[in-house]
Amino acid sequence: MDGSVQTDDTWSVAGRTFKSRLIVGTGKYKDYAQNAAAAEAAGAEIVTVALRRVNLSDPSQPMLVDHVKPDRFTFLPNTAGCFTGEDAVRTLRLAREAGGWDLVKLEVLSNTRHLLPDMEETLRALKLLIADGFQVMVYCSDDPVYAQKLEDAGAAAIMPAAAPIGSGRGIQNVLNLGLIIEQTKVPVLVDAGVGTASDAVLAMELGCEAVLMNTAIAEARDPIRMARAMKHAVIAGREAYLAGRMGKRMYADPSSPLSGLI
Repeated sequence: MDGSVQTDDTWSVAGRTFKSRLIVGTGKYKDYAQNAAAAEAAGAEIVTVALRRVNLSDPSQPMLVDHVKPDRFTFLPNTAGCFTGEDAVRTLRLAREAGGWDLVKLEVLSNTRHLLPDMEETLRALKLLIADGFQVMVYCSDDPVYAQKLEDAGAAAIMPAAAPIGSGRGIQNVLNLGLIIEQTKVPVLVDAGVGTASDAVLAMELGCEAVLMNTAIAEARDPIRMARAMKHAVIAGREAYLAGRMGKRMYADPSSPLSGLI
């Protein structure tokens, strides 16, 4: 190897293959133009679209698709703002009718204070969507038991929260995330709670296939620079994971021999 990043290190979900392992959102930016610039700086190939909050159809108002082009990015419609399985299913059926999207992100929220997922409703909605022909990436809690249930029900990807949405607190439970990665055969992506580049590095070093973030970039003082930082963080974390870190030791192990010294 020449030390360069492996360009053939791709990942796949629901039969689609991507090179970029950084997925970005489309909320909280100053405007759609800044959103598009951040997505480009991040090197993202997938952008999530909150169908209840983003204008996709009213040409009299600024439209996301005029800036974040559907022919440049894969749109991943999500159900942000849904609190019941029925609302989520209805929202994604409308998305499929409007844009033909069948690869979707499911999130069914619970308490508005912490916005953690209602896992019982999430699992129920997932089964309804699978039966309706959707390929579903699922936002979930960092519970290995429920993560397994989602996978068994047919989820295309498991997306545990690192921390509450928009909190920027980073990965709060490394143990549970590691257990989910170890047991899961479909892609695992950290979704929600990332705050800065080191959080993204850690997610990738643990073995996540990709990282999804919105607020960490959109609410940075310089969103475009933070998008670039996150791009490099995800690449560095992935490279470190593939390289295989050294073992941890209790005591020092000198880099140079301690015997035969002059």
